[in-house]
Order: sequence, then C-alpha cells, then structure tokens
Amino acid sequence: MNEDPEHLFPADDGLFEETFSADNTYRVSGQNITIHQYYCANLGVAASVWDSALHLCQFFEKVSLDLSGMRVIELGGGTGLVGIVAARLGAHVTITDLPFALSQIERNVDANAPLSGWPSDAPAVLPLSWGHDQNRFSSSWDFVLGADIIYLPETFPLLLDTLVHLSKDGAVVYLASTMRREHGTQDFYDSVLPQMFKVELVQRDPESNINIYKATLR
Repeated sequence: MNEDPEHLFPADDGLFEETFSADNTYRVSGQNITIHQYYCANLGVAASVWDSALHLCQFFEKVSLDLSGMRVIELGGGTGLVGIVAARLGAHVTITDLPFALSQIERNVDANAPLSGWPSDAPAVLPLSWGHDQNRFSSSWDFVLGADIIYLPETFPLLLDTLVHLSKDGAVVYLASTMRREHGTQDFYDSVLPQMFKVELVQRDPESNINIYKATLR
C-alpha cells in the first residue's frame, strides 16, 4: 500500500475552524495530569483528550494493573495522556503519533514531569505511521495501548500490521474505543483484529458507549 500516511490520517478534518487552547487537569489512576490541548485545524482529532483515554487510564486503576518497570508503547497518542499516566505509574514509555502531533505530546510530557523525577524515565515521543515504518520499532513490549484510534476503516489493515509487529514478543494490547457505527469500529474488533489476535471485551460502559478490549497475538 503506497498511500501517503498524512492523507490516511488527515490532520485538517474541519472539526476546528478556530484556533484556541485550553489546559485541563484530570485525576486518573491516582495521578493529577495537566494536558494542554491546542485546538486548530492542523491538529484535528489529535487535539483533544477523548473520553476513551480517560476510561483506559481508569481501567488501569480498576484492575490494579502493575505498570512499574513495564515496556509500554502508545499508538496515536494525540495529547499523550495515556502514555504520560503509564510513565507516572513507573513504566518505560514510548508515545507515538504522526509528526504533526508530536510537539503537543512533547509539551505535555514536559508539563507533567514529577518534581521528584519520572519513576523510570521520561516518555520518548516518536513518529510512527501505521503500516509504513513500524519495523523501526522493537517488538519487545509488555503493553501496547491505544485510545480512540479506531475510526478510519482505510487504516484498519495498517493498524493490524503494526499491532502484529509490536506484539511479536508477547505484548498485551489494550484498546479503548467509542463504538461509532458510522466509523466501522465494531467491525474492527469483530472481524479485523481477530484475524491475528485473540480478542476479549474486558469493559463495557453502555452510558458512554465506550468499550475496552484486550488482545494477544495468536
């Protein structure tokens, strides 16, 4: 597939006609995380903290997931919230997204550095275009995380290829999604992801229509 990844993941989707910014503090997994969100057409959907990211972080706390010392990679980091929380909980974290989103993530990583220093190390922030350059990354992860990254059906095969590569050494994948019918989200979890992974629905919130799935490579 030779499509330009910047075309497949459009930054300017018309969601934000005006440019403005906001700082919000979230209490998740026992951590106070302040996230700068820069709303503009250039960032598009990457500008926001989506509810599924908050649900995923709350899920870590709910199931007492021990991330201390774990190797974690986040896909489609956007604001970086999920990866930052994981790093604050002691994980060695790499947060990835397309190049246009990285400066926002880096700013949020810097803003959330603990006064006593990161428990393991500061999150690395790197570009990753699914299906194109995942081989530049290791396959030795404990967890692969993603929140609200399942919304463009044309990217589903690219994401699947990326997840397979990152999970070759036994990583557990956790994906949180708002289940939008018009975006084919359920089809990804019912038909696409099971092609290569064992998939388990581990949390369902009917009120918010957010599911969290656990997946392991077959």
